[in-house]
Amino acid sequence: MSKLFFDGESDRNFELPGARPHYNPDRPGQVEHIFLDLDLDIPNQRYRGTCTTRINPVRSGIDRLTLDAVNLAIESVKVGGNDQKFDYDGEQLSVKLNPVSEAGQAIELEIAYAVDRPQRGLYFIAPTEHYPNKPVQVWTQGEDEDSRFWFPCFDYPGQLSSSEIRVRVPKNLLAISNGELVETQEDGDSKIYHWLQKDIHPTYLMTLAVGDFAELRDEWQGIPVTYYVEKGREDEARRSMGKTPEMIEFFTQTFGYRYPFPKYAQVCVGDFIFGGMENTSTTLLTDRCLLDERAAIDNRSSESLVAHELAHQWFGDLVVIKHWSHAWIKEGMASYSEVLWTNHEYGADEAAYYMLGEARSYLDEDASRYRRPIVTHVYREAIELYDRHLYEKGACVYHMIRAELGDELFFKAVHTFVNDNAHRTVETIDLLRAIEKSTGRNLQFLFDQYVFRGGHPDFKVAYSWDGDSNLAKVTVTQTQAKEGETGLKSELFDLKIPIAFGYENGEPKIFTVRVHDREQSFYFPLSEKPSFVSFDVGNKFLKTVTLEYPIAELKAQLQHDPDPISRLYAAEAIAKKGGLEAVKALAKALKDDSFWGVRREVAQQLATVKLDQAFEELLAGLQDPEARVRRATVEALMELKTPASYEALKAIASQGDASYYVEAAAIRGVATVAAGNEEQESEVLDLLRSILETRAGWNEVIRAGAIAGLSQMKTSESALNLILEYTAIGTPQPLRLAAIRALGTISSGQTKANIERILNRLKELSIESFFLTQVSTVVALGQMETMKAVGILQSLADHTPDGRVRRLAEESVKKVLKSAGKDQAVQKLQQELDQLKKDNQELKSRLEAIEAKSK
Repeated sequence: MSKLFFDGESDRNFELPGARPHYNPDRPGQVEHIFLDLDLDIPNQRYRGTCTTRINPVRSGIDRLTLDAVNLAIESVKVGGNDQKFDYDGEQLSVKLNPVSEAGQAIELEIAYAVDRPQRGLYFIAPTEHYPNKPVQVWTQGEDEDSRFWFPCFDYPGQLSSSEIRVRVPKNLLAISNGELVETQEDGDSKIYHWLQKDIHPTYLMTLAVGDFAELRDEWQGIPVTYYVEKGREDEARRSMGKTPEMIEFFTQTFGYRYPFPKYAQVCVGDFIFGGMENTSTTLLTDRCLLDERAAIDNRSSESLVAHELAHQWFGDLVVIKHWSHAWIKEGMASYSEVLWTNHEYGADEAAYYMLGEARSYLDEDASRYRRPIVTHVYREAIELYDRHLYEKGACVYHMIRAELGDELFFKAVHTFVNDNAHRTVETIDLLRAIEKSTGRNLQFLFDQYVFRGGHPDFKVAYSWDGDSNLAKVTVTQTQAKEGETGLKSELFDLKIPIAFGYENGEPKIFTVRVHDREQSFYFPLSEKPSFVSFDVGNKFLKTVTLEYPIAELKAQLQHDPDPISRLYAAEAIAKKGGLEAVKALAKALKDDSFWGVRREVAQQLATVKLDQAFEELLAGLQDPEARVRRATVEALMELKTPASYEALKAIASQGDASYYVEAAAIRGVATVAAGNEEQESEVLDLLRSILETRAGWNEVIRAGAIAGLSQMKTSESALNLILEYTAIGTPQPLRLAAIRALGTISSGQTKANIERILNRLKELSIESFFLTQVSTVVALGQMETMKAVGILQSLADHTPDGRVRRLAEESVKKVLKSAGKDQAVQKLQQELDQLKKDNQELKSRLEAIEAKSK
């Protein structure tokens, strides 16, 4: 399942009230096969069917079977054609077996049932009064435990069986499911599709997708590779998914196991509640991933999504987790596979920067929401585990395993793990065993530190040179640990970290040191003073790092270190030192660095120096051929908030850019800079109004940028009125969601009367059932500073069927309580401090200019 995260704020505890240990249930036997025979009544959004489950009892004498079945109308239960008595409470179906089980004699449990307007599990998509162009589609989503909402089953990942789906649909529609299409049959105005999945898999990976799709065909070594999209979007399908055959070949080699299923289909559907879902042999993707030609300029997220879901066919579908607490095995590798593919397709620098992005995503969640062990069975709902610890930190763990073993042994371990556990369930210990079996290495120490406990090291690294002794001194401090902490219960990490001493001309000298205390100093005899120092060569370990080096070494590192991540760390440290020398060093890198990722980061760092001279140097970034650098430059300019940055951003916002994202950032930026300036605000309001009226386009990126810009005009009632207008139903979904979120942002500067208007609108929106509308409403309410938002959030948390929304709403309640309780005197003091910083920046800029002229 792909990543779909929402920022929140909590009290740092992952375990919310009601969390408890979760275990797989007792197993009455082995499910061997599941056969669904369904008749869809699409116009009325209902269906009837039978679910036949063959189970081989583990022992004799079992007189009751309990299946998961939520909100299903159970009509009958039969075994061998004989009716069975049953009890059903709306969540579990308890079948009284007569006769009782005999070990070794399979039971065929046939359950007839019906569902009317399902809320989860199976989704009907259809045109409405407000969205008349919506396609007619039906699709399912099982992970984590939603299969029970569309058919009765033993709904946990520890049960693996083959499956079969026969479905009747209107003749003009296609039906796609797991495995092979064994038969189609026309019957009047209907068509019956019969799919068979011979390989065993869990219930959460069973799927069905129905729609009037265009079918595009590729193949890999004789295996069909198909793409299903709404008709008219065929070019976008090729653009977004066309590398799939090459990816199948790549992952076959990477995982050491031939693609294991008889086909690979990707179906793009509307209103999907995730980015993608790796159902066995049949991945479902959001249709938002389909790129037009302009979006493809600087959007690789769709390519990464395709790689992520495809990698799951090995990690997740072929090798299946035994319990949700071990889901990092599959989600971490699927996320790391994005890095592996990036390296294969775009090179080592791109992969290193992608890996840094994975680490930063986890670090942000760790800092702003909570810290938890990756592996934990204590939660309220399994979906709560699907966070940045599971995905991105999981990817970082695989990267550290690779760094620890080296490439040859790492991929040997991966091959062993996949081959030993194909078509089986696994836990984390199985990965450790495969590593030890194939390499002889015991990596329990790494798992104990990064998997079975929360956190990561925060390093502060200082360097000095003793010219008399030709000694380099490096002092490493683990700032996450308290003074005097030692032992197993401390927050200290025990790692072997490579440190390189680099020279402008010549090979670096690399030493590996064991870092295990809170503060350690290391001394290195060198023949000559190094030009720069690189800590954790290759960025092997998940960490934060602050460099305290002299400016000369930092400048040399930024200019000469071959590792782009080390150059980024140097840029950050240079910016913190500030001054004109820092501006010049960063400006040179913005123009000269060969890797766009470094130039992008340098642009961001230039804005933090807070000197007027930074503006002139930043302008060079607007001419960068790489759109992602231009976007970072635009975002940096909006931080400067000067008349000159206003004019620069206004020009791009008015004239546009080749990239949707650059243009949207400029639109948001010019409004951000104009906020508070009455003349500029009036000018920008006219511009944003025009953009909203005339620049509809791909996924509404540009018009969403205009909405985000309006939200920065926090005291403007006119801006609020425009935002409210675009929250109306019938507004294109991406734009409407942006407008809903913007209500929270703009609320902080509005009058009490307007805050009431915002609250009333959000209350109306909170009762809508669509998942993404609920999320956007919670995000908006979480930004407000009034106690009245708490009641709406609590009501939404109490009524939503989605665990992700529930958790986000509860975290937002805490955030609102914290914001609403701020002392007004503190807020006034902050305003005065901000003004003082601004005055100081202007004075510092004048002094730097005078000093430069005097040299």
